[in-house]
Amino acid sequence: MSVNILFQFTTTQPLRKLSPITSKMVPSSIRRNIGHNDSDQPPSNPRPRRIAIALGDPAGIGVEVTLGALADEAGEQPPGEVVLVGCRQWLQQSYQHLRGLSRLADPAQFEILDLPLAEAISPGESGAAAGAASFEWLSEATRLVLNGDCDALVTAPIAKSSWHAAGHDYPGQTERLAELAGVAAASMLFTARSPAGAWRFNTLLATSHIPLAAVSGQLTSQLVSDKLEVLLAFCQRFEPRPRLVVAGLNPHAGEGGRLGREEQDWLLDCLEQWRRRHPEVDLEGPLPPDSCWLEAAAAWRTGAGGPDGYLALYHDQGLIPLKLLAFDAAVNTTLGLPFLRTSPDHGTAFAIAGKGLARPQSMAAALATARELG
Repeated sequence: MSVNILFQFTTTQPLRKLSPITSKMVPSSIRRNIGHNDSDQPPSNPRPRRIAIALGDPAGIGVEVTLGALADEAGEQPPGEVVLVGCRQWLQQSYQHLRGLSRLADPAQFEILDLPLAEAISPGESGAAAGAASFEWLSEATRLVLNGDCDALVTAPIAKSSWHAAGHDYPGQTERLAELAGVAAASMLFTARSPAGAWRFNTLLATSHIPLAAVSGQLTSQLVSDKLEVLLAFCQRFEPRPRLVVAGLNPHAGEGGRLGREEQDWLLDCLEQWRRRHPEVDLEGPLPPDSCWLEAAAAWRTGAGGPDGYLALYHDQGLIPLKLLAFDAAVNTTLGLPFLRTSPDHGTAFAIAGKGLARPQSMAAALATARELG
């Protein structure tokens, strides 16, 4: 049942100017000393992983999917293992509004790094104020992880247009995270575990948030080689001798140069050189992009037998098949950072924000992945 109730999240305090987090800004119950274990023995009483959750665009479904995911895992993890980064008043108002429409965890049971909204924001009505808030929440959640107060970062969806309206000209959260972490670039990998077995559908993007017309110009032999190294390192967490598949850029992978020259001019040679450096890896490609995902579809249904990783050369090439097969299970995982970041594979869904219709499964998968791999 769709219930459309209009209300506004209110606050009386302006957003603060961004500054590095210090111990005084962090709730006392999450301040701790991060010790070092110089022996080879695991700690006798290891502390649970603590996850920082940036709550995304306040006009979107971030709060609903986050509290829904936390409700789904209630009883499995102590409440103190997550720190919600956002506006406390907005969180409580959202919970009170949505609790009769969805099964949600009460935010009062979790640690909250309170960063108040500057003005009232209605569900589904994002803009500069919402963009400024989500940008600050992401930045401060990241600093919690960089400072050692949390072990991994989970992010709810943001609206890039709202960031731009607020003066933050980034292609997406990944690029802001790379800047905060001081790394030249980060990689977007999407992972989903088959509901039928242990097989993981892992897809890494060689390029991400750029226009389709710019893809060919950005792709180089060095870039593809570097992305294959990132994909290999991730897949070897699960399989020491993985099988990797690279999709071609052009229809039919160029069909010998008749439908595009990139494969013939440099991609085939690039992959052959990479194979020689990694004889332990079964590398296939470039394969025709209209059919190379068929094996993944079969493996998703059976839970076994698919490639260990795919390299897609542009955003939609990789995400269309992944979302068709695993929309509620897929997790966006940022690689190349000094910490693990995960997020659901969907956006802000402004059209259903505040209506109790958002499904929390992808956010639940993002939390589970952060706990498993962080």
